[in-house]
Amino acid sequence: MTEKIADEARTRSPYLEFGSGPLADIDLTSPSLHAERDLSEVWGLLRERQPVAWHPTIDGGFWVVSSYATAVEAYRNSDVYTSRRGNVLATLLAGGDPAGGKMLPVSDGPRHQQIRRVLMRALTPRALSGLAERVRSATLRLVRAAVESGDCDLGNEVAPYIPLAVICDLLMVPEKDRELLLSQSKLALASEGPDGTEIDARLARNEILLYFAKLARTRQDSPGDDILGLLIQMTRSPIALTDQELLYNAYSILIGGDETTRLSMIGAVHALTQWPDEWNRLKAGDVSVDFAVEEFLRWTTPTLHAGRVATRDTTLGGRQIARDDIVTIWNSSANFDPEQFDDPTRLRLSRTPNRHLAFAIGPHFCLGAQLARIELSALVTALVETTDGMELIGEPKRLYSNFLSGFNTLPVRFTSAEKGEIR
Repeated sequence: MTEKIADEARTRSPYLEFGSGPLADIDLTSPSLHAERDLSEVWGLLRERQPVAWHPTIDGGFWVVSSYATAVEAYRNSDVYTSRRGNVLATLLAGGDPAGGKMLPVSDGPRHQQIRRVLMRALTPRALSGLAERVRSATLRLVRAAVESGDCDLGNEVAPYIPLAVICDLLMVPEKDRELLLSQSKLALASEGPDGTEIDARLARNEILLYFAKLARTRQDSPGDDILGLLIQMTRSPIALTDQELLYNAYSILIGGDETTRLSMIGAVHALTQWPDEWNRLKAGDVSVDFAVEEFLRWTTPTLHAGRVATRDTTLGGRQIARDDIVTIWNSSANFDPEQFDDPTRLRLSRTPNRHLAFAIGPHFCLGAQLARIELSALVTALVETTDGMELIGEPKRLYSNFLSGFNTLPVRFTSAEKGEIR
């Protein structure tokens, strides 16, 4: 903690709040803040002084949950902290998510569990066993080509194509349509620069919904047992999924299965360029790939926060939360809480236990967690097999978003394990 922040923290106010004191210039709604500033000291101050803090806005405000313990408490209690009105800060502040109660991430209760159980049929370890081998082979080919070329923008030439191919396979999206979905999914929740607007994001989301409406129509006579097929089948089962629910959930699976894993992959390679000793341990086989994957998930934390709304008056972290208050759970802080993780600001690929919140916890634990682990494992394994090392050859560029975190571009140079450095 800097001396300036430490001094300002010693105020007479019983509570540490945004908009005053050491948090006077911190606006968590700003995408630029997350892209351009390191907030680790701010999160450390909040965890220590005020793990549940009030963040005012022009029209009201929201609660900021920063410690691991309070985050877990809120995540686990969906009866008190509901997702039905939205799970992203921007949509909650705008009045709520139109998909509330119709899309898995923004629904709760028995129907949420009912739909989730059906979709999990396509995402169990057994169901994904054949896919895992295809992912490993495809990833190895992509990484080997990048390593042989020497210089590579991992953010544009490698990382986008692994998760996109996997999730499109699971949705049976034709090859010819995948580039379109990639371009739209990149815009749906984030921007590659500071000039992106909510209108751009809304148009991208609508394009994806329109695409799935057309695709679903072509599959009505023979839906199949892929994820889109299961959604179509549920419109005819006692679950009686509506057409709108079908589209919202197809959209959610695409975005959830593509964006966050892509960002974790880019962030994992960036981390290895910054921690060469950890790379050497991984390369030498001194670190389990499975352990490394969990640490990369913690370290990158691609989803900054999750939004909830209090269903009744309650207490969290010693603060009085009123019914209808917006509560935001900041994974980007909780995953670096020293009360839960020893020496959390150090990348430690052998870290265990590693109960990170990159996939959340409780009723909304990420549906595609196993899929993300398969993809990250394939990337790490391919790097170990094909390269002796990597280095940055340019400045990485971060996403502009208050929901997603990571790099758009990552210019790297690989050293081939077989041929030495290729320039």
